[in-house]
Amino acid sequence: MNLSVADKLAIAPLLDELGVGFIEGGWPGAIPKDTEFFKRAAKELDLRNAELVAFGSTRKAGTTAAEDTQVRALLDSEAPVVTLVAKSDIRHVERALRTTGEENLAMIADTVRLLRREGRRVVVDVEHFFDGFRYDEDYAVAAVLESFEAGAETVVLCDTNGGMIPEWVHEVVATVQQRTTGRLGMHAHNDTGCAVANTLAAVSAGAVHVQGTVNGYGERTGNADLLTVVANLEIKHGRRLLAGDGLREMTRIAHAISEITNIAPFARQPYVGASAFAHKAGLHASAIKVDPDMYQHTDPITVGNDMRMLVSDMAGRASIELKGRELGYDLTGRGELLTKVTNRVKDAEAQGYTYDAADASFELLLREELDGARPAFFTTESWRVFVETMPGDPTQASSEATVKMHVGGERMLATGEGNGPVNALDHALRKAVEPTYPEVGRFELIDFKVRILDTEHGTDATTRVLVETMDTDAETTWMTVGVGPNLVEASWEALVDAITYGLLRAGVPNRS
Repeated sequence: MNLSVADKLAIAPLLDELGVGFIEGGWPGAIPKDTEFFKRAAKELDLRNAELVAFGSTRKAGTTAAEDTQVRALLDSEAPVVTLVAKSDIRHVERALRTTGEENLAMIADTVRLLRREGRRVVVDVEHFFDGFRYDEDYAVAAVLESFEAGAETVVLCDTNGGMIPEWVHEVVATVQQRTTGRLGMHAHNDTGCAVANTLAAVSAGAVHVQGTVNGYGERTGNADLLTVVANLEIKHGRRLLAGDGLREMTRIAHAISEITNIAPFARQPYVGASAFAHKAGLHASAIKVDPDMYQHTDPITVGNDMRMLVSDMAGRASIELKGRELGYDLTGRGELLTKVTNRVKDAEAQGYTYDAADASFELLLREELDGARPAFFTTESWRVFVETMPGDPTQASSEATVKMHVGGERMLATGEGNGPVNALDHALRKAVEPTYPEVGRFELIDFKVRILDTEHGTDATTRVLVETMDTDAETTWMTVGVGPNLVEASWEALVDAITYGLLRAGVPNRS
């Protein structure tokens, strides 16, 4: 991940809206973009809930904090809070810093005192604390006590290598808590898959400050997902962490930050993922129809999410009825229709289709059963694709597609070129349809997934394609599915469904 200054200035207000207490904005003085961020943040950000925090390290060995240029840069950032990273593992002190344990403690104290004299609140992140504690407990704790003695308001115990598991974290934090009255925090990495669990274990042992990132972003396998930590503490433990109504905004904010970082949302992310409250099996759907809480650990509305019914070969009539209701169709009491749709879904999935994600294709199928005909703004007479390659010179490869269609009462013949057969087909389809339906011009293909089924059949395997399309005006997206004996046929079906559904969703009248 490489965020620009503009990205950070867009994310910070979202974090503030979430209701967190602190937003760590980067390392001014060490990273030019972060220096610029704090300079602009002072003028452009109006934070209501959070304090902006500058991150940096203690002074270097053999100098003073007042003379250290990076410490001065922390003050120049004008951030009201500073997080200092300090060594607490004697092995890192001696081998990485190449100094003595006594000098390292002096570096901590000197830097914290200078920042406090200058009116800054100070948080100290004791780096590699858990590994250092297990190697030399007394020295690791000495770094914590020195930080508090110098004026730090919180000392955060860091599992920098991410190797801890919950029971170890609980034991260590509880031991440190017995040796100080200061406020302890937890900073967890996810290398054992336990970052959230380790954070909760630290809180259970007495930590009152937690650090993390939205969506679990971070180096290697990531940091503790702040959203999951907060939701667990607020919903399961009744702790109050966020200012305002941030809990109900979690899903929206998680997805908004995903857009800024250009990292696709993780469907199975706890609480805020698209699949967090998704139900598929017919048995689940039957129970949910009676009482949604029977198969949900909490109300999805609490975190701004929603229940979602997935339609698949596991579906029963209850699943179809609930999915229809989600899409705006009341199918109550229509047993025969529900049976027909259920059987069609099962038969289609046996051929390779999947409606778990392709809601748009499922809605077209449902409309076909409801109305007796599939929605159609145009009909296809034929299409073909030519691919030309020049061996040894891939830059000369080209694809050309020709489609013959009936649109708006006219027979249309259109040709499109592209960097591949699917791209060429997409261009040709749009050329044929857009003169009658100019709304198609705002539909943008934003994702394209291919899955080869029945791989034991080799090149004769069935291909499934999922296409995600966006209406750039309405900023809405939808997914369609196509299945065929090859990539091109499967893609054509998904592309036609995408255009058809987009026109249907936009309320465009049929102009045939």
